[in-house]
Amino acid sequence: MEIILLKDIENLGQEGQTVKVEDGYARNFLIPKKMAVLYTAGAVKVIEAKRRKAALKAEKEKNAAQELAKTISQLSLTIPVEAGVNDTLFGSVTADTIFNALQQEGIHIDKRNISIDEPIRKLGIYTVEVKLYPEVKENLKVWVVKK
Repeated sequence: MEIILLKDIENLGQEGQTVKVEDGYARNFLIPKKMAVLYTAGAVKVIEAKRRKAALKAEKEKNAAQELAKTISQLSLTIPVEAGVNDTLFGSVTADTIFNALQQEGIHIDKRNISIDEPIRKLGIYTVEVKLYPEVKENLKVWVVKK
């Protein structure tokens, strides 16, 4: 029986791929679990329409991420913190701190997309990588200053 896969299935194929399988495997397992549909002209058109729609959505998301990257590249984020002698902070500046500062600037991103190798423990200027989309990354300049 020829089917179109709706999900990636190990040792069988990728989503959207047309494969031949045993009739029982298709009727009793793949189709009832919504992992595949029968290969028909109508099903092919529906799958192609979904694929085009997903590609358009991905393109829009990428464009939005690139616009946000431009905004972030022009932004210089200042974070005032309590510091002691030798410019050592009382505590540290973490991804969560930077996330909150970005929220106050009106930039809404996922906190997990802020990449800091280790927490910032001294005053100074730091560059932090922000992942906005799989292919879109931008460096954010963070100024850690004394309150």
